[in-house]
Amino acid sequence: MRVQLIPQDKSGDRGLMKPREKWVALGFAFFATVINYLDRQTLSVMAPVLLEKFHISEISYSRIIFAFMLAYTLMNGISGRVLDRLGSKIGYGLTIAWWSAAEILHALTAGVLSLGVFRFLLGVGEAGNYPAGVKLIAEWFPAEERSLASGVFNSGASIGAIVAPPLLAWIVLSAGWRTAFVAVGLLGFAWLAAWMLLYREPKMAAETRKTERLPLKALLHSRFLWQFTLSKVFSDPVWYFYTFWFPQYLKVAHGFSLRQIGETAWIPFFTAAIGNLAGGAVFSGLLRWTGTAAKTRRIAIMIFSALMMSAVFVGGSRSAEQCIVLISVATFGYSGALANLLAIPGDVYPTGAVASIWGFASMGAGFGGMIFSLATGWLVERYSFHAAFMLFGLIPLLAAWMVWTLPEKAEVNVF
Repeated sequence: MRVQLIPQDKSGDRGLMKPREKWVALGFAFFATVINYLDRQTLSVMAPVLLEKFHISEISYSRIIFAFMLAYTLMNGISGRVLDRLGSKIGYGLTIAWWSAAEILHALTAGVLSLGVFRFLLGVGEAGNYPAGVKLIAEWFPAEERSLASGVFNSGASIGAIVAPPLLAWIVLSAGWRTAFVAVGLLGFAWLAAWMLLYREPKMAAETRKTERLPLKALLHSRFLWQFTLSKVFSDPVWYFYTFWFPQYLKVAHGFSLRQIGETAWIPFFTAAIGNLAGGAVFSGLLRWTGTAAKTRRIAIMIFSALMMSAVFVGGSRSAEQCIVLISVATFGYSGALANLLAIPGDVYPTGAVASIWGFASMGAGFGGMIFSLATGWLVERYSFHAAFMLFGLIPLLAAWMVWTLPEKAEVNVF
């Protein structure tokens, strides 16, 4: 039987919630994402130290990233379904406990193999952060507020990436790299304690889990799901490239020391944080003219995706300052686009299925990240970073076109 899904927004129910409650929920998602990216950035910031200490080549480093992306990819589809079944409170708590423990294990690194295993375990846990955050926003915020809420939530990634270079460089220089892994891991357990003590699910959440969760077979017959997933294959690897390779680029291309990396590597992530808020602001401004949330989000994504093309010119610039400016424009564009992309599944699907949709789509992002991380290592070692910047300046346009042509209503087969 062919049916059409109409998302059950229940904005009226959300309107009855106390404003303080929804902003507290968003605050938890924001800080979880800050910690998530601190955990993730420990390796990229310390890559110049660890690659030299353990004699790790660029290709071996790309394989370590691949191990993280493999686990992240496989677990995204699983974590989304688990979150829709268990609910935000238990699901979010389990995922942050796992990845924080995995981060602490990194202190036991003895070489390429152990580092790859610990990154794999980290990826298993970190896969749950975005499905959980997107679900939280869909539960607490009405459609017209989701781009802004998504921007605030996702800005945690940028803040984590901003804080990571100076904080981790300071810890490494003063207490050693093993201490850095342990210190960041403990932050996750501090968040977990506050979450279990203070967070309360909205009253409608339990009902939503029972009535709005869709069968897996129904989701897999949705054209929206597959096209949305494919768009993330080409959009998310752009962020992974800047997250995992930017500090190493500064060392290789411009001869930066660890101290200099700590002083400057935060800049593109600062502009990314601004981009998250700009994504919500541009959506709000355009909504007055377009009238529909779905169309407005797509226009905003096209605008911000065009800004990511600035990366194409990085290789042609000889000064480190100019390169950082161009990269900063690209990260600003990425975050502005993502602030709107995060809200799209909630426009089409009921809230009880949002984590599953985002988790499945993030599997596509993971596969793209795995493929493009190996491609990056090959391009950098065989050619230069210039070729990699060309690649990551162009593929966002393909992703944006896929989002532009997404159906605004999902049709699925339900048996």
